[in-house]
Amino acid sequence: MDHRKQLLKKDGAEAQGNVAGWTEEDPRASLTIHALNGLTGRPAAGLPMRLSELEAPNKPWIEILKSATNSEGCLDKSSLAPQRLKAGTYKLHFDTGEYWRQQGHTSFYPYVEIVFTITEAERRVHLPLLLSPCSYTTYRGS
Repeated sequence: MDHRKQLLKKDGAEAQGNVAGWTEEDPRASLTIHALNGLTGRPAAGLPMRLSELEAPNKPWIEILKSATNSEGCLDKSSLAPQRLKAGTYKLHFDTGEYWRQQGHTSFYPYVEIVFTITEAERRVHLPLLLSPCSYTTYRGS
């Protein structure tokens, strides 16, 4: 079964993702995310996010995961994190406008998108995101 077709239900919410049961020989990389609120210095809990895959150039993005960060600002393990991804190009879309509205602020950036490529050789990809209402920073973490 295609990993994008595997639907899991948790607490009434649907999340799409890869089928569990990978092995150490699995060529897919582990993806972890950590979002921090730059105003408070605390985790950005409840930040809505989507992960999409680009299967080929000039093709539409295919959403493979829809979730939100947990109380620690990370992709919740119950949302299939660490997400296992094959080599390819991916996009993380964070709904920062909604997040800042929930925090009582307006945001200059209604959303943040991070497009990145995973190679065959990568085993772990960590993407931190530092947010404020008027700026954001991301980098390749370790």
